[in-house]
Amino acid sequence: MRRRLTHALSAVFEGDAPTPLAVKVPQITALFWIIKVTSTAMGEALADWFDGGNGLIFPAIGAMVSLALFIVALRIQFHTRIYQTASYWFAIAMVATFGTMAADSFHQFLGVPYGYVTLFYAIVLALVFWRWWANEHTLSIHTIDTRRRERFYWATVMATFALGTATGDWTATNLRLGFFSSGLMFLGVIAIPALAYRLGANPVFTFWFAYVITRPLGASFADWADFPKKAGGLGIGTWPVWMVLGALMTVLVTVLARRERGELAEHVRSHPHLPHPHLPHLPAVGAVEIATD
Repeated sequence: MRRRLTHALSAVFEGDAPTPLAVKVPQITALFWIIKVTSTAMGEALADWFDGGNGLIFPAIGAMVSLALFIVALRIQFHTRIYQTASYWFAIAMVATFGTMAADSFHQFLGVPYGYVTLFYAIVLALVFWRWWANEHTLSIHTIDTRRRERFYWATVMATFALGTATGDWTATNLRLGFFSSGLMFLGVIAIPALAYRLGANPVFTFWFAYVITRPLGASFADWADFPKKAGGLGIGTWPVWMVLGALMTVLVTVLARRERGELAEHVRSHPHLPHPHLPHLPAVGAVEIATD
């Protein structure tokens, strides 16, 4: 049964997807983290909008739309052979949205307390990391250049979004911190891996630590903005919040794409024979064409 399910999921997300030619994740810069936090906030607001109707009809439709966008985004991402800025961040945005609904559904429809949902997704994330390490002997995102590693990477991303969503809801509601106070708390928590990295801590551990925290950080401030005032929010509404954040993310991704293409072209011109993580192992002429196309 498990083998059939795995095969079915692989067919949905991969189909006849070609083998990657190069690393398919962006380089980690300050702009990466800014877009990541923006995507988490946007995904939270969009998921809240999908789930904002009365009764079960509209949330059910929203869940199906979210699932469809999630599948489309991952199919596009899996069918690229090299890292492409737009397709990568579109996938992140849709995973953020679907991951939010996946976490919220346990509480909304099954009545599971947020604390238990947080624990559940923490276990899921630990299992994904364990299987990734057991098969690849590395958890570094700088090695996402094979199909199997790409599967592990996106499974990890999905688990981090769901875990972060549940954690933010748990601190805001069960611990009675409220959305704004939770956001400030996670803003302080995310400084821990940043400082640890500066002091020489393991870069893989600090990366994934920060990656998980960006989710409740962005989601807490998004909830604070879109929730009604009587629920501790600003009462702006889910639709305006996700539209503004979506527009901001689009601008940031456009800036990042321009910067990445410029840096890639400069690398090829200055060091035509040196490898670059986002370039396939092709002759220099072919690499120049890819970088400057």
